[in-house]
Amino acid sequence: MTTGERRPVSSEPPIGREGGRGLRSDHPRPPGACSVRGGRAGPGGGMAAGRGLPLPVLLLVLLLLVQPPGPGAARASRGAEGPSPPYTPDWASLDSRPLPAWFDEAKFGVFVHWGVFSVPSWGSEWFWWHWKGERRPEYDGFMRAHYPPGFSYADFAPQFAAAFFDPEGWARLFEQAGAKYVVLTAKHHEGFTNWGSPVSWNWNSQDVGPHRDLVGELGRALRKRKIRYGLYHSLLEWFHPLYLMDKKNDFQSQYFVLAKTMPELYDLVIRYKPDLIWSDGEWEAPDTYWNATDFLAWLYNESPVRDEVVVNDRWGKDCPCHHGGYYNCADKYRPGTLPDHKWEMCTSVDKMSWGYRRNMEVLQLMSEEEIILELVETVSFGGNYLLNVGPTKDGVIVPIFQEKLLAVGAWLSVNGEAIYASKPWRVQLEKNESKIWYTSKGEDVYAIFNQWPENNVLTLTTPVVHSGTKVTLLGFSGQLKWEEASGLRVSLPVIPPSALPTEFAWTIKLEGVK
Repeated sequence: MTTGERRPVSSEPPIGREGGRGLRSDHPRPPGACSVRGGRAGPGGGMAAGRGLPLPVLLLVLLLLVQPPGPGAARASRGAEGPSPPYTPDWASLDSRPLPAWFDEAKFGVFVHWGVFSVPSWGSEWFWWHWKGERRPEYDGFMRAHYPPGFSYADFAPQFAAAFFDPEGWARLFEQAGAKYVVLTAKHHEGFTNWGSPVSWNWNSQDVGPHRDLVGELGRALRKRKIRYGLYHSLLEWFHPLYLMDKKNDFQSQYFVLAKTMPELYDLVIRYKPDLIWSDGEWEAPDTYWNATDFLAWLYNESPVRDEVVVNDRWGKDCPCHHGGYYNCADKYRPGTLPDHKWEMCTSVDKMSWGYRRNMEVLQLMSEEEIILELVETVSFGGNYLLNVGPTKDGVIVPIFQEKLLAVGAWLSVNGEAIYASKPWRVQLEKNESKIWYTSKGEDVYAIFNQWPENNVLTLTTPVVHSGTKVTLLGFSGQLKWEEASGLRVSLPVIPPSALPTEFAWTIKLEGVK
């Protein structure tokens, strides 16, 4: 079936999350236009299934039924004479909110991209857009070679079964990896929600595929281990007809925002109380279209997570690196110097994709050494490091991804003192024979190096020492000998490589230096 082609409409009316009947196409339907045929569910067309309601009429009904509890409602609940909220819906006020301390202390988190795109698991998580939006010939060829004629993107959803999804196992893995927070894709740009969103009927994980609340299950498992829980949420949906209508109107209308985006954000916060909201999909429209400042004012003033929640900077096309909580700026962002604002680098073990790919190759994956050195660089420059893995459609984190995560955990078990809750030092990077990265914690300074000197003497030109300076190697007992000579010359232990505390990236702890 080509994009937008319709199939016969069932005589049964749409009925919410209990299942329904409706239209089938490659375009998501307006909320409420349920779509299932022959056991397959998915996005629908532009009229309410079985009722023949034109989209504008359906929209009016939806806007009456689905109104987010915005700041106005919150102010009304406080009463006309109540105190003014601490944050007003403008960037000057919202940007003044201090970042909750837990985020800067966490340093390392795991990102999980999981959705219907995990079923084709080819190309990237942007499969649908590359196939039907850009109409790339290689994607069309892939579909013709592996799927029958007329197979739509919606037909992938029943195969997103999560048959082996073990939230306790995931949480245990992430804990062993040393992650202090985890961010799960609650909804990617395809619009499929990993929870039973009331405005994504029959295009969510409780109606189709797993028939499980994936967001809720993982959250409960993580919180047992005191791991902070973040939810990724895409503001836009590539093919949603209300979004396309707003886009056609040059974003002067807000049908999609009022009927879909905002209700989902409020629902996620109230239902799951996330520690972090990782917003994305902001790049086509300004923050005024997304009602971003109204939502954030409610989040900071009235929501059940107002004291602890953290957000990023993707709230409108002009927001990244300018407004929001911490800054992502761009995927895989590396500033190269110490920024004056808290930031996060997000990257993926698979260099070619954020979602799982069946055809990935070993050389396309980050090595353990690459991952750890990026983590060290990021933390030295004051950032957090968010490392992504993509599970399979069955909910399996494949062994090679597990191996990478466990390697990070093993390294952090020795060197975590230099990472968690650390602060940038007065000098972040020193280049001698090799790069040396610095972090600090209180009065202590940590120097992390990745090239073991041939003569077993490490030279540090930046620290200023005195007679009471103490030098140790994390993971190795006893103090190290040192001398002052054009800086600090540290005599490293003469031991075989197999006896070193880690395979690479070793940490010198300096006490009593300036």
